[in-house]
Amino acid sequence: MAEEEFKQPGGENTAPEPEKEKTETDQKADAAAGTEEAKASEAQKEADGAAEEEPVTEEEKASAVDADFRSVEGEGKSSGGFFKKKKDKKDEKIEELTDRVQRQMAEFENFRKRTEKEKAAMFDMGATDVIEKILPVVDNFERGLAGADASDPFVEGMNKVYKQLETILADLGVTAIEAEGKEFDPNLHNAVMHEENPDVGEGIITQELQKGYKYKDTVVRHSMVKVAN
Repeated sequence: MAEEEFKQPGGENTAPEPEKEKTETDQKADAAAGTEEAKASEAQKEADGAAEEEPVTEEEKASAVDADFRSVEGEGKSSGGFFKKKKDKKDEKIEELTDRVQRQMAEFENFRKRTEKEKAAMFDMGATDVIEKILPVVDNFERGLAGADASDPFVEGMNKVYKQLETILADLGVTAIEAEGKEFDPNLHNAVMHEENPDVGEGIITQELQKGYKYKDTVVRHSMVKVAN
């Protein structure tokens, strides 16, 4: 292909100047090469500086790793954990219903215990009232049998009825309060008389005027007694 000719204003034909173009290309290449060399030199200096630094010991490496782990662990805890999944609505509902059922069961158990305790207290109160009304009958049996002839068949029959009544009361938990010869106790005894008696110590019961009774641990009737001063 024929070379393209260029005409100058004077009319002379001139060829293009490839050498000038080549020179500019070379300059660009040289500039790029210089930049690469500068980068390589800078990297070499950094490598040499790092090599001159003091070597890191195994303890320092372990300490650094431990510190990083603690930092990451703390971030995980503060954010609720890395792998904490959001609860499903169904699971939340199950937990809510389970908690509600457990609370209701605990409340029912407390109610049941309280009701049983109240029932027992009401039963004891009713039993105490009934026993208190029966005690005068027991007193009359004792007074009647005390002055009767034990050989009389009628008295023997009445004595058997009295023993049967005592057995029934004992089975219910009714017991007589010990009094004569015991030290006076205001929780069990009711002192209606006092006497000077040098043969016994002060505060000792010398005579029981009326028997006292207890139902389980509750005093139904205090003993009426005479106490020595």
